[in-house]
Amino acid sequence: MREGGNAIDAAITAAAVLAVVEPQSTGIGGDAFMLYAPGGGPGIIAYNGSGRAPAAASPDWYHERGIRDMPQDGPHSVTIPGVIDAWARLAADHGTRGLDRLLGPAIRYAEEGYLIADRVAFDWAACAEALRTDADAARTLLPWGRPPRPGDRHVQPALGATLRAVAASGRKAFYEGPIAEDMVSALRSRGGLHTLDDFATAAGEYTTPISTRYRGVDVFELPPSNQAITALIMLNILDGFDMAGLDPFGAERLHLEIEAARLAYADRNAFVADPAQASVPVEELLSAGHARELRARIDPRRAMVDLPPPRLRKSDTVYLCVVDRDRNAASFINSTYASFGSMIVAPASGVVLQNRGACFTLDPSHPNRIAPRKRPMHTIMPGMALRNGRVMMPFGVMGGDFQPFGHAHLLTNMIDFGLDPQAALDAPRVFHEAGMVAAERGIPAAALAGLQDRGHRTLVSYEPHGGGQAISIDWEAGTLTAGSDPRKDGCALGY
Repeated sequence: MREGGNAIDAAITAAAVLAVVEPQSTGIGGDAFMLYAPGGGPGIIAYNGSGRAPAAASPDWYHERGIRDMPQDGPHSVTIPGVIDAWARLAADHGTRGLDRLLGPAIRYAEEGYLIADRVAFDWAACAEALRTDADAARTLLPWGRPPRPGDRHVQPALGATLRAVAASGRKAFYEGPIAEDMVSALRSRGGLHTLDDFATAAGEYTTPISTRYRGVDVFELPPSNQAITALIMLNILDGFDMAGLDPFGAERLHLEIEAARLAYADRNAFVADPAQASVPVEELLSAGHARELRARIDPRRAMVDLPPPRLRKSDTVYLCVVDRDRNAASFINSTYASFGSMIVAPASGVVLQNRGACFTLDPSHPNRIAPRKRPMHTIMPGMALRNGRVMMPFGVMGGDFQPFGHAHLLTNMIDFGLDPQAALDAPRVFHEAGMVAAERGIPAAALAGLQDRGHRTLVSYEPHGGGQAISIDWEAGTLTAGSDPRKDGCALGY
């Protein structure tokens, strides 16, 4: 940015570095989504950089082999990576620098090494036993013979060479030729259905963002196959309650958010899928009438019963946002889904392959059932908030299933309770999962008691809920205010 590069240049450069230094969370074997506001709005550009299932994948193939649920790791959890295609397309269309410049810092960290940060070490240690079960993963990701400790240096020469090839020759170097052959060989040797043609034909696409208005703020998200519509349904429900009149850390506020989330996630589980291969009733789900019907089911004094829990799981994801001197605003998210994705590393290229296919279902009657070259319902979601036709804030909250809840919670913290971005991110969180309300340790005891009095079962969460970043734009003062979640190793950085 100091060289004159714009928000897209900076976002791709940062995402590429993170794909090296946070390999448990993101990488070039994963996917990416973007919301971009040139000049700060109001025209929001949305990009879906997620990959598809192999052309040979179908529910029948799995059922014939006695597989009833989508594998959570291994070759059948791998969809074609979309990250490199997305970076190349976005850089060409909206950036000012070539991939050789944008990937330079990532190449340096891969080839010369980087120091393991605290949260990275924490996540890595939880996966050590799984990584040991695959020789290529163990060689690449456990070179110490154990999970890394904070401050250990990790070098990835094979990944560095792959990034160099992409920097020199663009997306083709990744999706065709030796790098693609290495990934396909790694997958097929483990029983995967992937082919070179699946990689050669991979491509992301621009799409039309969806939005809702919450107390005068227009909130933009990615449409399905992304799960982000869940956050908008939550906001539509909460818009009918006087949230600002409640204690921001009290049981009343948390109960309303929990109940709105349970209803919105039930909609997600029933309807969200790849719209190219399924009918997704977006307009109906975002309608005022639908919000009224859902809101009427909420009793401020009692928890609902018999609602299905979310069916996915926590993920490790990297979100970042950038606002440049011209107020171009980029909301950018990249992920390999679970920690180290599928646990498969292509040995010659050093690519950690994602497990996003785990988000499919094998239920032949469900809209999100796996099918040839279909995108799975996708959890990672960048956000963009506008007020009076100008960007108020690019924002995102990571954490798999938690992300829609996190988006709504962050926005209500700021819009209803007047918190600045850092305070809004710092504030303690809850999440309803598996029939329980998992509360971070900062939730007051009185609030937990109030939730229990309303019929919620609660527990103290061992892990924090997600992580987040946000940049608030003050157009009148000409200033930016950023926040970075202490639950992760990120920072708010400006000049």
